[in-house]
Amino acid sequence: MELRVGVIDTNSKLKYSYPGKRYNGFKCLYLIVVTYTIPFSMFENIHSTYDLAYLMEEVRITYNRDVKLSVANMQLDSRGGDIASVPRWVAKVLSQDNLVEIQDNETSSYVSRALNRERIAKPHDLSTLDPDFYVRVNDYLKGLKERERENLMISINSFVTARLEKIVKLAAASPLSPELAEKLSAEERYLYDIVHNSTDSFKGKVIKRFD
Repeated sequence: MELRVGVIDTNSKLKYSYPGKRYNGFKCLYLIVVTYTIPFSMFENIHSTYDLAYLMEEVRITYNRDVKLSVANMQLDSRGGDIASVPRWVAKVLSQDNLVEIQDNETSSYVSRALNRERIAKPHDLSTLDPDFYVRVNDYLKGLKERERENLMISINSFVTARLEKIVKLAAASPLSPELAEKLSAEERYLYDIVHNSTDSFKGKVIKRFD
């Protein structure tokens, strides 16, 4: 792991930082750049765990036509127009062949509410996310048309950047508390611990102890 300390201006794309001073005429931010490579497999494991639970949730569907078939241990025998509840993964399989329409309109409101809560949150506070928030967001984005996805991604990128700034600042100051953990997604909790351990190690290396 390598740590580098530097200064960037507020227009930089890297904004994982701390409030700073003025430097060369620009309002700048002290930046601790952690070039530690987070094992991608860890995020995959986190995502897979919550993705499995997400796919097992019941979701309402409307049959587009008569369907009589067997999926895993489930026997489906429905007519076009029927409404039913099935596990999300079954709904996705049926939807791929245009056999059903998934009635999941609440996800749009769910994402919008989360973005708005973070937008109005205080600069030093984080709004609360479900542990599987990013699993749900990614699945929702996948189902959007390209233009809709691009427009929403602008808001989501701002949302993620705002949370990253707060998480890095808080993680550099103290370990993760139970109260704060309740506000973070599963991926954010993992990131918080990495940043805290890295900055704590950095402080121990640059500040000598005089016992």
